[in-house]
Amino acid sequence: MKEYSSDVIRNVAVVSHDGAGKTALVESLLLTSGEVDSVGRGQDNKHIMDFEPEEIKRNVTIQLGMAPCEWKDHKVNFVDTPGYSEFHGEVRAALRACDGMLMVLSATSGVESDTVRAWDYAEELQMPKMAFINKMDVDGADFFGSLERMRELFGKSIMPLQIPIGEGASFEGVIDVAKMTAYTYKDGQPTEVAVPAQLIEKAQEIREMTVEAAAEGSDELLEKYLNGEELTLEEIRQGLREGMLTGRICPIMCGSATSQIGLDQVLDRMIRYMPDATKKVMTATDADSGEQRAVHVDKPLTAFVFKTLLDPFAGKQSFVRIFSGELKEGDKLFNVNQGVEEKWSKMVTLIGKQQKPITVAKAGDIVVIPKLANAKTGDTFATSEFKVKFDPIRFPQPLYTVAMEPTKKGEEEKLAAAVLKVAEEDPTCVVVKDSEGRQLQVNCMGEVHLEHILNKMERKYGVQAKLVKPYIPYRETIRGSAETESKYKKQSGGHGQYGHVKIQVDPLYDGEDFQFVDKIFGGAVPRQYIPAVEKGAKETLDKGLIAGYPMIGVQVTLLDGSYHSVDSSELAFKVATAQAMKDVIPKAKPVLLEPIYDVNVYAPDAFMGEVMGDLNSRRGRVLGMEQSERAGISVVKAQVPLVEIADYVTALRSITQGQGVFNREFSGYEEVPHKEAEEIMAAFKKAQSEA
Repeated sequence: MKEYSSDVIRNVAVVSHDGAGKTALVESLLLTSGEVDSVGRGQDNKHIMDFEPEEIKRNVTIQLGMAPCEWKDHKVNFVDTPGYSEFHGEVRAALRACDGMLMVLSATSGVESDTVRAWDYAEELQMPKMAFINKMDVDGADFFGSLERMRELFGKSIMPLQIPIGEGASFEGVIDVAKMTAYTYKDGQPTEVAVPAQLIEKAQEIREMTVEAAAEGSDELLEKYLNGEELTLEEIRQGLREGMLTGRICPIMCGSATSQIGLDQVLDRMIRYMPDATKKVMTATDADSGEQRAVHVDKPLTAFVFKTLLDPFAGKQSFVRIFSGELKEGDKLFNVNQGVEEKWSKMVTLIGKQQKPITVAKAGDIVVIPKLANAKTGDTFATSEFKVKFDPIRFPQPLYTVAMEPTKKGEEEKLAAAVLKVAEEDPTCVVVKDSEGRQLQVNCMGEVHLEHILNKMERKYGVQAKLVKPYIPYRETIRGSAETESKYKKQSGGHGQYGHVKIQVDPLYDGEDFQFVDKIFGGAVPRQYIPAVEKGAKETLDKGLIAGYPMIGVQVTLLDGSYHSVDSSELAFKVATAQAMKDVIPKAKPVLLEPIYDVNVYAPDAFMGEVMGDLNSRRGRVLGMEQSERAGISVVKAQVPLVEIADYVTALRSITQGQGVFNREFSGYEEVPHKEAEEIMAAFKKAQSEA
């Protein structure tokens, strides 16, 4: 592939809901451009972009993939993304690397939940958007119904540039409303024809909308339009381009990926309306001063790692977007985040898994650099004279928690190493080594994502894992005050052991876990033994006294005691204090606490009754409901015990037909209801008796 300047590079993230035909569209665009000779169809397992074993097995995209093509002296870098919601982190990574987004919708299904999610994220990034209504040749295709639904959800920015000639089995081409020209297709090849008589009126109606939207692109065009003058085709295109760049217009096209209808026009509009790489201005942080710096294409080299792939045989592949300057073979590559210079020998572009070597990449291009030792997703490469860092990608919060153990004993380290490698590739797989529960916990996006993680660990790293119940960090505390004394006395020849303490425990209500108060007067307990008393109290509380969980919110006061001039020691006072704590805590009304989380659930209004009912069934406390920024979507605010929301991702998806999402944040601890507490304490006593 030849060298391209920044102004003729287009970077387009292709997104859709699962099943809309997004990957088929990308592959057919490659075929139309001549970049590939053939593409897969349906489930024939010959897809260019979906080549991972699990992608082939499921016939879905699981990880983002690159697909550059050349069209009319331009380079278009397509980044294909997963459509299934549990792999939405890949969509966010792709959008971060690209300058525009192409949404693919099914003409039979219309707008679906993950299409809306991608739109919202593109809005957050202020990214120009374009849409392609696919599957116009399928029975039940409804172009204008899909268009109407898009306008309901996304507003008046939705602007069709084409209308279809026929729908379903009768679909044969498209009408370009700006030019008022029709095209029919055979074997992917267009033929220009007259606009069918029955569609002239509709095409003119849509054209008037398009011209009006284009006229709003500049004062000059608007004045001309309002004066009743006809805008030229070039002026219409200019206005549409300006409208798309500002987010005022989202152009809509239609066609069929599998029948290759309308795809040449998609490529034409990518070049015409999508922003070129020179338009991209990023904000970065100066690594030395911390100040914000503007980054545009003519600055020294800056580049960003937006995706990492690991392979036990081929090694690491770092997907890199170059935001400024250029990168040539032999150049130094300084990793600002890791503070090291990366050793590298080559860079490539990818079409699926096929590598094509390149020697120079200009600002705006996307490349893959193999075998970088230190680079991770989110790292910035820069030069010493312009040492800046880009903000990391804001990945979705993984909220489905499981704990893993190796199927085979003795493979604990192998399992930990494997899941950490998976997490390096996939930032929505977060590994937590829970020292308190002595568990390896994994936070992921849901059941399908988890299955993918388990399969990848077995396939790539040869380790199998079984799932166990995640450890819940309960806590213990006291609700009352009590006092006791304890004497530890041991005589076994020679020096003995002697420690004697009188202590009082009281609940703390200021949020502190532990306080120690020394009220000794007159040297009843010598100063050198006081720290041993405090340590004995703290260590005993940390081990738990009613269910084996750390006890918090306790003040321990040393009231009195005695010592022996020969036999007393730090150990004796520590043991005496531990005995005293075990005696006094049961008298101080001990209770069990559980972690409570603030939960915000976003879902369509139609499902709100079921959502709140489900939260109540999980011992949740609904605090209120309010309208979200998007019409028809409400947010329920609630507080729910952690033990009740480990599987909430799956439950919410089921309740809301995949349209509900939630976030959570630790709020505090509250007392466990009596029945549940009794069960937890009984299980603890049983485990102790069996130990």
